[in-house]
Amino acid sequence: MKTIAIRTGSRTAFVDITAEVAECVRAQGLKDGVVTIFIPHTTAGVTINENADPDVTADMELVLDRMVPWTGGYAHGEGNTAAHVKASMMGSSVQVIVVDGRLQLGTWQSIYFCEFDGPRTRKVLMSMC
Repeated sequence: MKTIAIRTGSRTAFVDITAEVAECVRAQGLKDGVVTIFIPHTTAGVTINENADPDVTADMELVLDRMVPWTGGYAHGEGNTAAHVKASMMGSSVQVIVVDGRLQLGTWQSIYFCEFDGPRTRKVLMSMC
């Protein structure tokens, strides 16, 4: 297992971690298999989506904020219910197939760490088999 640290600078952020995942796969010498990317936090998640147009992640943030506004009369005492819900919507893990040492992502795909309760320093765990 490998761990990387991600530092976010705002409440919500979509951080492209594809290069870091690819480097971990290379460093581990994985030729063919699967890498699992897991986020061990309840207010952050991970997704795979388009990397060519930054408006995509901006629109994702906008839509998530419309669906789950930060304020809404929630019962959770910490005041970050929206972050918990958004993290659950994104999910805590993704898997990517590796062939010949390369991530098998589509032409426009990247792996995004999704921050919903920042700014913070977070961990991303990766397991390869």
